[in-house]
Amino acid sequence: MTYRLRIDQLRAAAAAAGDTTGTAIAERIGLSQPQVSRLLRGVSQPGYRTLLLLQEAYRMSETDLVERAAA
Repeated sequence: MTYRLRIDQLRAAAAAAGDTTGTAIAERIGLSQPQVSRLLRGVSQPGYRTLLLLQEAYRMSETDLVERAAA
């Protein structure tokens, strides 16, 4: 399955948790700031482990966090 991170949903959930910057998101989930920056700009897509970290940190379901991408 090809998927795409729903950046708008991630930003909204992060902001609701008080994480308004990429640095704050990175600190909460334990990734580097450059990795999170690439995700937030849509340059890269998260791997399975990163998706799990984001889901847990922001209490999001998989369907809230990702959408199927056109093949």
